[in-house]
Amino acid sequence: MQLVQQIMFVLLAVAAIGLFSRNALRIRRNILLGKDEDFSDHASARWKNLLLLAFGQKKMFRNPLVAVLHFFIYAGFIIINLEILEIFLDGLFGTHRLFSIPMGGLYSWLINSFEILAISVLIACIVFLCRRNILKLRRFISHDLDGWPRSDANYILITEIILMTLFLTLNASDTLLQERSYTHYAFHHTGNFLISHWMHPLLNGLSDHQLVILERSCWWLHIAGIFAFLNYLPYSKHLHILLAFPNAYFARLLPEGEMRNMKSIQQEVLYSMQPELAPPESSAPSGFGARDVMDLSWRNLLDAYACTECGRCTAACPANITGKKLSPRKIMMDTRDRLEEVGKNIRSNGSFKDDGRQLLKNYISVEELRACTSCNACVEECPVSISPLEIILELRRSLVMEDSDAPPEWNTMFGNIENNFAPWKFSPDERDAWKNG
Repeated sequence: MQLVQQIMFVLLAVAAIGLFSRNALRIRRNILLGKDEDFSDHASARWKNLLLLAFGQKKMFRNPLVAVLHFFIYAGFIIINLEILEIFLDGLFGTHRLFSIPMGGLYSWLINSFEILAISVLIACIVFLCRRNILKLRRFISHDLDGWPRSDANYILITEIILMTLFLTLNASDTLLQERSYTHYAFHHTGNFLISHWMHPLLNGLSDHQLVILERSCWWLHIAGIFAFLNYLPYSKHLHILLAFPNAYFARLLPEGEMRNMKSIQQEVLYSMQPELAPPESSAPSGFGARDVMDLSWRNLLDAYACTECGRCTAACPANITGKKLSPRKIMMDTRDRLEEVGKNIRSNGSFKDDGRQLLKNYISVEELRACTSCNACVEECPVSISPLEIILELRRSLVMEDSDAPPEWNTMFGNIENNFAPWKFSPDERDAWKNG
């Protein structure tokens, strides 16, 4: 019987890990459809970002209560993985509580810590479910989240509650079987655990056989749930659990508000003023800005997959607050949706086949792009250093420089800058005339 369980576990593990690896490679291929960009500079500053933003969740602590609750879920995910390692090895080798004997008293201390985390995760998930579905905070009822995105958030929270309940029930039934000195459970005297011990009165009425069935059922459902959760991540906003770390490391280190100039444009201006500097075989750039996801940087595409859909960017956006159509969260969600569509196109056809669609206009409208004030509020608020502004600027550059599509006020300003070297309609020779008299 034990051998059959081991074989079943190995088959389940291989299938789950194989499927996740395939999906992870698919996402990596999609991200690398973006333009190449070098982020190998300032390694120490990047590691600092990784530690503070991803591990330390620095930006989350602007709202201390929410940050603490989120930290419980985050810490539970990271630390309880040690307990999952034991379950995995038990399934692989057919053992039971593999670490209990080698670790001695430390083992009970660790499991007690995990149980405290588990009950904290349970409470936090219940609070977050209430915030989303009962209190209905404005950023959680936005039309950006209509359909799957809203359900996705609820599914994950409910799954976390189920997994933590299974973990506590598993421990309660296990320790009760130890107390009864039932078969191999008698060899693992871990003692009672802090939280699961309180479940013993609920389980005392069960026979030994029923307790074994309960313990084994919780064990299998717990590890199967972990494998299912792992393979759900690539289809969920909760992929940020994994991608927040590289995203924080590869965050841009430019001063806030500093926009990157387009080198191709700078060179064109330079060559027009000093033709002798132009290389003999120089050619005009093939395009300016971005029309589709392939025109963006791979870093922008990583941003799209790392988006948590928390809505803090949209809640801070002055354009959105004043009723404009722009939502930075929707910009990231639209970019990810289009990238997924392009990825499927490539997998189906071997290479990208024009589908008559693009990120600009089909997903993100001109109205949304023009509403942006470039204030950087969305970038400042994002917990994992995502920059919707970069994508907005690249799409606007394409509109203006490729399609000559700009509001009349912008065109007036552009003409003044071109002719007068300033946004105002004054001759450069008269720029200081204001001081006369």
